[in-house]
Formats: sequence, structure tokens, C-alpha cells
Amino acid sequence: MPRTSRTAEQREALDALGPDFLEGTARSLRIFTLFGGTNRRMTLSEVAKAVGMSRATVRRTLYTLAALEYLDVEGNTFGLTPKVLSFAAAYLTSDIVPTVMQPLVDKLSAQLNEACGAAVLQGTQTVMIARASPVRALTLDLRVGYALPAYCSSVGRILLGGLDPADLTEMLDRSDLLQLTPDTIIDKEVLKARIIADREQGYSIVDREVEQGFRSIAVPVRQIDGKVRCALHVGVHTERATMGQMIDRFLPLLRATAQEAQGMLI
Repeated sequence: MPRTSRTAEQREALDALGPDFLEGTARSLRIFTLFGGTNRRMTLSEVAKAVGMSRATVRRTLYTLAALEYLDVEGNTFGLTPKVLSFAAAYLTSDIVPTVMQPLVDKLSAQLNEACGAAVLQGTQTVMIARASPVRALTLDLRVGYALPAYCSSVGRILLGGLDPADLTEMLDRSDLLQLTPDTIIDKEVLKARIIADREQGYSIVDREVEQGFRSIAVPVRQIDGKVRCALHVGVHTERATMGQMIDRFLPLLRATAQEAQGMLI
């Protein structure tokens, strides 16, 4: 079967990555991210369509990953195996931030009886590195590893506020500013002003911008030298707490927890 032809834009993007970029490695990692949610198992054709490559090329990649036991084969479908967790485990044990934050997030969630988490910036998104929640479930299921757009989340605005002005502008320029809800702020100048204001006041509160009926409040967690290492947040359904209650009830404990974490982050 002939290779899928690339557009001029795709070729230009690959050339910009330089001669040391290994497309095969990138393809394998991209395939891992396809699985999850409703895509627990996928056929070769479905994977090839999703990555925009020929069946022959994707077939070799899939069977290589299966031979290495990262994928299993069942009939004509492929699925992830528990071995992929070794990647997450390596990160979680090699970086001090998740190790420090998880027990603190557990304690904060127990104190507030609300869903709490810690996140770091990864490109234009935030990724949850610690998470704790009471038994009741939130509509927005922010498990460890879950990614959210930085521009419209409380943790994201805290983390963006830790960037210098040039980097903040560049990050907003790179972001896909989608109108996720009627309340989502997508104007770059308004966003920048909000992020700067949040940085100055020391917390960010976001109301129904990621999902209708959901609001959250976040604070920065700094290391000893003052650099922002992650953001700590509490998220609730809107009927559980007003904006004022989030500031009066949640913010003091968030700040106390962030201060406790700072003493352990070097």
C-alpha cells in the first residue's frame, strides 16, 4: 500500500523539527494517547486514520508495541496493557513535586470534603500530578494525568502567571482559545489582564469557563527560591459553594497547604 502523502505544511513542520527528530518515536508516543475514554480498543484502520498515516506503517508500529507488551491484540483490535503505567510511574517517582503534593492534596480534600488537585504546566495545557476527591463524583473527572487548557482553568492561570511577560504572550499566541462555555474568556488582552490580576492577588478563581456548573479556585505552590512549581486547586459544582464562600472557606486552607509544600520543595 502506498505511503500517505504529506501536505506541504506537514513537510515544513517536520523539517522545522530538525534532523535529530525521530518520526517513528513520535508516532509510537502519539498512538499511546489515542486510547482511553471511548477508545479502549481500536482497529488498525482506526489508528491509521487518527494519525493520518498508511496502514502499512501503522501496522508495523502497532505490532512492535505489541511485541514489547505495551499493547495487546484481541482479534483485529489493539488495546493498552498495564505496562504503559511504567512511564507514569517513572515520572511520579523521579519528580519531587508529585511526591510532596499527593499527601497534602489528600489532607486538603479531607479537610474540605471537596475535590482537590495539583497541576503543572505542559505546553499550553495543565496536567494533574496529584488528585484526591470525596466519594461523590464531579462531572469533570480530573484524574492524575488529565489535561486541561491552561487559558481557562484556575490552575492554568496561576501557572501562566508564573511566566515572564514575553513567555506569557507567546503561550497565549500558541493556545487554541476555544469558547468551551458561554462564560469562557477568549479575548487575549482580557485574558492577559486577568492572569496578571490573579498573579498580583495570589489566587485565581474561574467560574463556569471550563464546564457549565463547575467552578474552581487555585493558588501557586512555590519552591524555596520563589519559583512557581505547581498550582493547587479546589473544584466544586456551583450549587455547593458561591464565589464568596470559595474565597472565605477554601482560600485560607489552600494558602496554608501551599505554604506547607514550599518548605519541602527545593
